[in-house]
Amino acid sequence: MTATTSTTLALFAVAILVSLCCTTTDANDKVNFREKEKQVLDQILGPGRYDARIRPSGVNGTDGAAIVMVNIFVRSISKIDDVTMEYSVQLTFREQWTDERLKYNDFGGKLKYLTLTDASRVWMPDLFFSNEKEGHFHNIIMPNVYIRIFPYGSVLYSIRISLTLSCPMNLKLYPLDRQVCSLKMASYGWTTDDLVFLWKDGDPVQVVKNLHLPRFTLEKFLTDYCNSKTNTGEYSCLKVDLMFKREFSYYLIQIYIPCCMLVIVSWVSFWLDQGAVPARVSLGVTTLLTMATQTSGINASLPPVSYTKAIDVWTGVCLTFVFGALLEFALVNYASRSDMHRENMKKQRRQQYESEHALEPLVRHPGDPMAIEKLRPCEIHVPPQRDNCCRSWLSKFPTRSKRIDVISRITFPLVFAMFNLVYWSTYLFRDEGEET
Repeated sequence: MTATTSTTLALFAVAILVSLCCTTTDANDKVNFREKEKQVLDQILGPGRYDARIRPSGVNGTDGAAIVMVNIFVRSISKIDDVTMEYSVQLTFREQWTDERLKYNDFGGKLKYLTLTDASRVWMPDLFFSNEKEGHFHNIIMPNVYIRIFPYGSVLYSIRISLTLSCPMNLKLYPLDRQVCSLKMASYGWTTDDLVFLWKDGDPVQVVKNLHLPRFTLEKFLTDYCNSKTNTGEYSCLKVDLMFKREFSYYLIQIYIPCCMLVIVSWVSFWLDQGAVPARVSLGVTTLLTMATQTSGINASLPPVSYTKAIDVWTGVCLTFVFGALLEFALVNYASRSDMHRENMKKQRRQQYESEHALEPLVRHPGDPMAIEKLRPCEIHVPPQRDNCCRSWLSKFPTRSKRIDVISRITFPLVFAMFNLVYWSTYLFRDEGEET
């Protein structure tokens, strides 16, 4: 009886111990780590525990400059404006630094990081965009910003912003040009003795894969440093150069081909009859006015710069060709009137000569030998000329006005073709270093 009772008591004790162990395990499994986050935040950011006005220490807790690693993700580039020389970009901007005052217990890896949305709670680098014209944050539906604090004191700051930045452009090769637009970031108040910005190792600048620009193509981008020295000290600066190539197909269809067509249409007057004065004048004036309107429309979409652009050379030469075709008709008209005047003079001299020779038989004495000698035709000996193909071909066109038209039919297209050869070989195969 006593042995049985002892066995029962032992089994009961074991059951109680197992129950207690299971209860403890369940209690550990049901720990509210969100409550732990609150306790940790109160512990590291509570009143009197953390001062956001004081910058973090240097590397490994030294008194050196705080190191801030920067990387950006370019979400979109909405426009590149040639007139105002600016471009708009939307990006996710990230900064990362270490603040040993923010270290905390991660409870065996259960707390991977703490998240904040109020940037005023911790120290923030005083970075600004030095070439910014306008900018704004995104607050829909909530402010697009977060701060992550990791157990070892590392802080990650991420925010989505839209910026309009200045981009000084060199338009000498427009529209066959390439432009470099920079994004510059610098410290406003902390010198390099206290704060240094560095590009994050690996891939500091990322660009969305389906980036599309209507008139440009993003060829490449380069990261660099641009520290500036002033009379108040040296300030850390980062920059990224975005290299854009202008899409030429739009300008080929909208400007170059129409200008070529206008020049060719102005040559139609060379094939019209010299007497069709209204038709030739109307054609020349119409093409000249259309070309002038096209030139003014092109210049209206560009800033008034002091140097000559590639498009100015093209439109200027095309306008000269159209104007030359109009002047050619003026020359033809003058030559035609001169030819008519010459023909009239020949007719008058012929009539006068015929009238004089008609009276000679009446006044001539028979048997006068001098009179017979006078009636003999004069023999003029002209030295033989060398046969010239051009001269023999031009001899087919008896009047000077017709010759001018024929020569213009060949000369104008030939000179325009030579201009095209020089123009495209100069601007298409020009080195990038010659653009500046």
